[in-house]
Amino acid sequence: MQIASAKRRTDHDIIADWVSQGARVLDVGCGDGALLELLAERRAVVGRGLELSREGVTKSLAAGLSVIQGDADSDLQNYPDDAFDFTILSQTIQATRAPDKVVGHLMRIGHRAIVSFPNFGHWRVRAQLGFKGRMPVNPSIPYEWYDTPNIHFCTLLDFEDLCRKLNARIERKALLDEFGQPISGVVPSFMHNLMSASAIFLIARS
Repeated sequence: MQIASAKRRTDHDIIADWVSQGARVLDVGCGDGALLELLAERRAVVGRGLELSREGVTKSLAAGLSVIQGDADSDLQNYPDDAFDFTILSQTIQATRAPDKVVGHLMRIGHRAIVSFPNFGHWRVRAQLGFKGRMPVNPSIPYEWYDTPNIHFCTLLDFEDLCRKLNARIERKALLDEFGQPISGVVPSFMHNLMSASAIFLIARS
């Protein structure tokens, strides 16, 4: 998980609202386990986590969570089909080597998948690249180009195109501003890619 916060994250609240009570959940790239804790508290889920960093695994285990160390790119293939009700990839897809394969596994392993990511099509990102000629740094993308763990940025349109290629049905979508808050008011669909700094998708097999 690439964006951390000491306080409750709005995107986590949205994800918790989308997960069914008592669901079996696999959180891929679960970081310190904050989302799993929230899901256990609010939804009484049977939660499991997969996290690459040893520090994240240690913190998760200290919180009493069932988390193992592993890599989404290489270890998801070991999970059986339909093992979970929900698989979650929160702010992690951009750090994977093969996002298409990872999302494919998420849909195979879970009945539904929730994926969130920073949107490289946001107007501030475009402006910083266009007018300053430099890679963007902002609350949604808080790293310099030389120390970022993110290797595959995408836009909302890119992700929606990937869903079509994978025969994934988009059931819900939430748009967030650069501070992680829901975009208020009615935003026309043709403006989604321009106005949202990050997004959350709930997808399922078609």
